Amino acid sequence: MVSQTTRWVVEFIRSTPLLVQLFFIFYVLPSAGITLGPLTAGVIGLGLHYSAYTAEVYRAGIDDVPRGQWEATVALNLPKRRVWQDVILPQAVRKVVPTLGNYLIAMFKDSPLLLAINVVELLGAAYQTGSQSLKFLEPITVVGLLFVVVSVVSSILVRRLERRYATY
Repeated sequence: MVSQTTRWVVEFIRSTPLLVQLFFIFYVLPSAGITLGPLTAGVIGLGLHYSAYTAEVYRAGIDDVPRGQWEATVALNLPKRRVWQDVILPQAVRKVVPTLGNYLIAMFKDSPLLLAINVVELLGAAYQTGSQSLKFLEPITVVGLLFVVVSVVSSILVRRLERRYATY
């Protein structure tokens, strides 16, 4: 029952656009008596959205551990904690690091969507600066370059992690 409900919730979240989820959390929930500030709603929205994707990544990584590994832990009569801590998770994490790194970068690049619910982040600050000076090109270009620099540096770090945890 719990696994089916969880699977349905994860699929529902993954099947709806992040912007729709943010709008729902910020604009619809107050009609149900749940009022959240823009930043809180944004953090919850991004958190729920990307946690659904990472849950699937971890599930796939765990499912990819060879059946023989599971059978060996049963044959050795290992306690569940040791099975997960020493056998399954080390193998699964190696396989999911690249995808998790990609989602981290994607979450950073999706943060400008928070502007739609009044969270002033980098792009919002650039827009405000442009509104005051009536020059939008410079601040938006600087923000765009900042996104590129952070994304490229993050990609390089993720690649290093991939090499460190590479399975041969």
